[in-house]
Amino acid sequence: MRMTRILSIAILSIAYGASGVVVRGAERPPNLIFILADDLGYGDLGCYGQKLIQTPRLDRMAGEGLRFSQFYAGATVCAPSRCVLMTGRHLGHCQVRGNASGDVLVQSLRDEDVTVAEVLKSTGYATSLVGKWGLGEIDHPGHPLRQGFGSFFGYLNQVHAHNYWPEFLWRDRDQVPLSNVVQLAPRPSGDFRGGWATKRVEYSQDLFLKEALTWLEAHRNGPFFLYLALTLPHANNEATAARGNGAEVPDYGVYADQDWPDPDKGHAAMITYLDRDIGRLLDRLQEMGLAEKTLVLFASDNGPHNESGHDPLRFNPAGPLRGMKRDLYEGGIRAPLIAWWPKTIRPGQVSDHVGYFGDLMATACDLAGAAVPPDTDSISFLPTVLGRPGQQKNHEYLYWEFYERGSAQAVRWGNWKAVRKPMLTGPIELYDVVRDPGEKYDLSRRTDIVNKMRALMSQAHVEHPNWKVPAPPPAGEKKR
Repeated sequence: MRMTRILSIAILSIAYGASGVVVRGAERPPNLIFILADDLGYGDLGCYGQKLIQTPRLDRMAGEGLRFSQFYAGATVCAPSRCVLMTGRHLGHCQVRGNASGDVLVQSLRDEDVTVAEVLKSTGYATSLVGKWGLGEIDHPGHPLRQGFGSFFGYLNQVHAHNYWPEFLWRDRDQVPLSNVVQLAPRPSGDFRGGWATKRVEYSQDLFLKEALTWLEAHRNGPFFLYLALTLPHANNEATAARGNGAEVPDYGVYADQDWPDPDKGHAAMITYLDRDIGRLLDRLQEMGLAEKTLVLFASDNGPHNESGHDPLRFNPAGPLRGMKRDLYEGGIRAPLIAWWPKTIRPGQVSDHVGYFGDLMATACDLAGAAVPPDTDSISFLPTVLGRPGQQKNHEYLYWEFYERGSAQAVRWGNWKAVRKPMLTGPIELYDVVRDPGEKYDLSRRTDIVNKMRALMSQAHVEHPNWKVPAPPPAGEKKR
């Protein structure tokens, strides 16, 4: 079934080509690098309004390229957000709709799921994943090598990825032992190896950057797709529980002399460390003569966390938005997105195009001249990247679900945003997120709009045996 579907995509690509946007004058299809930060907030970068944390290279990347102001992650936590990113299907009918808490197989893609990597590989792209996966273990159908990646180096699941000095990383299907010594925390499943290092030698972020640069050098003749899924600035939750500081970074850098608690110094240093390394990657692309042949996208998988022991009030990580990670308010799902492509993107652009992670699929297909797989919710934002607004299509609506904290749904339709808690049965809050991005004023008195949003939620949600809507608490019992 899987091979049949891949062959169908290849045939469709030959028959129909891409969705109509052409990158003229290209000798070959452009390269694509998608860099994903982990738990970086909309307001964590200087170019999005951050005042205390230094991010000069990402600010420069935005100044040399295009910054999106109304772009959304796939979900408000990591695994489902990455599922939306890879498959181009929103949370109402994709396979992975939450982080696994028991049977980790529910967090695996299936053989029949088609990823961005598979589509690009079928058209001749070299493909690699470096960093955090979260969509399938070593023996699962969702393992990266079974989902279109020619090589993989990193963490398979999100709990192992908490530890920046792990005892091993995965290379393809093999464990690569590291020199770190780790204290493991008890977990309900042996697949989730959370813990913290008692001897710190090899920092995973350093290993990921080295791996990415080495792979790019080996595949410089392209075309290539690199998915660089970094873990900064995610907290080590196990270290936070054990030591009160889950902001793991080799040193506090420019923040060492700040009169802040150590978790605050560490959190800021993690973001600046991330910024430095992205600058190194962009510099290397320039040195190799690949910058003008490569579209580089940078985003975050969901809103900012409050899990390392730091004080989020110090940094205002969601900027003007309401909420954080695990909320379906804007602060939990609106993400920074920066596009960089020298001599193709006119510098200093800002776009209010409303898109989301699922649009990577159609955008990658546009770049490669491939057809978008069927049954996706993906619209290419390549016309916006190329400065062709007249060719840019728009979504009718965007949709999210969340199965923790009693559950929730959200819909963005035009300027309107609806949030329902609990999902399926709860009251609907309504906001105009263009005039009111902080979602301060509930306009649910507009029953005509509320009814429209309720209908869209019903249309988008398809039941899944792995993802059951939590039952509401008994009358009179306080929700936790």
